This record gives sequence, structure tokens and C-alpha cells, in this order.
Amino acid sequence: MTRSALWKGLALAALTGLAALPAQADKIAKIGVLAPLTGGAAADGTEMVNGAKLAVDELNAAGGVAGYKFEVEVGDVQNGSADAVTSAIERLSGDRALNVMMTGYASGSNFEIENMAEMDMPYLIAGNSAQTFGIISPHPDQFPTVWSMTPSYDAYQTEMLPVLDGLMKAGKLKLPNKKVALISSDNPYSKSIMEGLAKNFKAAGWTVTSTDLVPFGEIDDWRTFLAKVRQEKPGIIINTDYQPGNAAKFLTQFLEQPTDSLVFIQYAPSVPEFLKLTGKKATGIVYNLLGGVLNTPKNPRAAEVLKKYKDKYKTEPGSYGPQLYEEVMLYAKALKEVGDPTKRLAIGKAIGAMHVQTASGEISFDPKTHLAVQGNDGIPIQFFQIWDGKRVLFYPDKYADGGFQMPPWMKN
Repeated sequence: MTRSALWKGLALAALTGLAALPAQADKIAKIGVLAPLTGGAAADGTEMVNGAKLAVDELNAAGGVAGYKFEVEVGDVQNGSADAVTSAIERLSGDRALNVMMTGYASGSNFEIENMAEMDMPYLIAGNSAQTFGIISPHPDQFPTVWSMTPSYDAYQTEMLPVLDGLMKAGKLKLPNKKVALISSDNPYSKSIMEGLAKNFKAAGWTVTSTDLVPFGEIDDWRTFLAKVRQEKPGIIINTDYQPGNAAKFLTQFLEQPTDSLVFIQYAPSVPEFLKLTGKKATGIVYNLLGGVLNTPKNPRAAEVLKKYKDKYKTEPGSYGPQLYEEVMLYAKALKEVGDPTKRLAIGKAIGAMHVQTASGEISFDPKTHLAVQGNDGIPIQFFQIWDGKRVLFYPDKYADGGFQMPPWMKN
């Protein structure tokens, strides 16, 4: 055999051997999702996980990003206590293939933001903006990997009065008096909103008949507060507890002997579980959202994401399914730019510089607070009224798909 024939034979044998080897496995980038899968907020937690997995399945089906396929790892934060959140973070961060975490909300105080900064961990969050602001705004440069998908919650405290004034001037809302009764559960999100609303109503000349505070957790009986409401007969009743089960019981007990009052409930009516628990009883209830799905013809991204979620899970999502879907997509976009999930600081910087249309509106981040920019050209505050099992967006006018109506229990 000639030397040339020998080399050809060896080369052919090598190629044959290579062909017999299995293809190189995809590199894996794991995504940690902190979610309350047990407890009163479990419906939100399930949505968070579903939204993240929806995005991951879509990205993996398209071939992954920068040579990586994705996997979701879940940490159950249970009731949001410090111990439960810390335990979930420690378990997830111990996995070397996991270099990002995200959530709708994990704790009530967002204390975990500081843990994420210490680890240079990219962390996307979509709740408790007041707490995020309080932690980050004094030293934003110390939190280069932490970004909030929701804007400042100041609008929760300031925008209700202008909206009510507009409805009254238009003759759409008729109130018997300028008295307001407020109640909150004892958690930072609900309590801060209640306190801000009380302050602003007082400044506008309203009489605040109560600012009651009840323990955080499952609440079966709201009747003590409602007894005072029936004595005072305020024009507006506001409950800032955000758990759908609690809100459903509150509404049911209010309707046992309703007063001539507009009823506003913070956040909970946006969760599908609330409508399942209340059915047609919810007709007339008002709520608002910052960072909720902006499902209007002017934001086709929302309809796209909602359809994907409904097709996969056969149910309508609230806010956190689409929100976590978008968080994964922002991370994937950053990874495509950086190319390596272990370059955490570069990933964080890439996320902070983004300007992207999402299901909630146009996302960009304020470098001084790391919150999403709020406004009609950013993430707007949306006011809804439930009517016959449907959510009607009546404010802002730019995106409205219907109008406000007097609740059926109020005098017209």
C-alpha cells in the first residue's frame, strides 16, 4: 500500500469514527423563578412559572440563544417570609448553570434585591416598586443587575382622585358624599398604597372615615370593618389587600348589605381566580394596574402573548403569566447580545439599556431607580371595571375599550 493510500485510509477511518460519535449536547442556561406556589398567592405563583416555561419552550423550539438551551428551575417562596425566600434563593444559586433569577414578587419588602446584588445575579422583578425604589435609588450603581418591570407605585396613590373627578364631571359617577373608607392587610405593598391614598384624599378635602389594618394572611371575616362602613355610609370603599381569596370574601360580605358606595379593590380582581370565586357578583367592582397586560389594538404584542398562553394552558392569565414570559424574553435578548450567561454584570447592563415593546407597554428603565418608566408612552396605569365577567378598560382614554358604569348596587 502506498503512503498516499495509507493516509486516505486513516482519514476515512477517522471520519467514520467521528460520524459514529453522538452530536455535542446543547449547553444549558438555567433560569431561576421565585414564585409563591403555596399559600394565599399560589394562583400568582402558578402563573409566574407557566409564563416562564411558555417563553422557554418557545425559545428552545427556535434553537435556543447563543448556543444555549434553557431550563426553568423553581424556588417556592411560600408566603413570602424572609426564611422561605432566602431558602429558595440559596437552593437555586447553588446550581452553577443558573445565572439569572426572576419573579413577579418574592417577598413583601424585596429584601432579596440586596442578595442578588451581592451575587451579581441578574434579577428581574415585577412587584413592590415602592420597596425596589427605596432600596435602589440611594445607590443605583450598587445594583447593576436588578431591574423592575413595573414603574413607580406612586400612581397607585395619586391617580385615583383625578380619574374619579373626571368620571364625576362627565356625569358617569354620582356619589352620595365625599367620604372614603380604607382597609389594608399588614404588608408593605398594601399598607403603603392605603396610606398614600388616605393622605391624598385628605389633601383633596375628603373625609377619611377609616384606615383599618388587618393581619396579613387569609381573612375569613371582614364584617367588623363593614359594620363601620354601614354606619358611615362612605361614597367610596377601598380595600388594598391583594389576595384574590380575601377579596372575594370581602365582596361577598359587602353585598350582604351593600351601601351606596363605589367599591375599589387593589389588584386582586385582575387575577382569574377572583372571577371564578365571585362570578356575576363582581359586576361593578373597580381596580387598577401598573404593569398589567395592556391588551388593546394599539399594543398587538399583548394579544400575541395572551393567545400563546391561552393556547398552551387553556385558561386566561392575569398579569404575572405574561409578565414572566416577557422577563424571560428580555433575558434571552440580553444573552444574545452578550453571548455568555456567566457574564452576569454584562447581562445586567444589557437589560438596563433595553427599550422594548412588551405585553404591558413599552419597557425602558430609569437609571436612577431601575424601575420601568411610567406613562402613557411607557407603562401606563390602567383602570378597569368588571362587568358581566369581563374586564373593561375605561382609563386612560388612549387605550380604553369601554366606559365606566354605575355599579348595580348603587343608586343611579
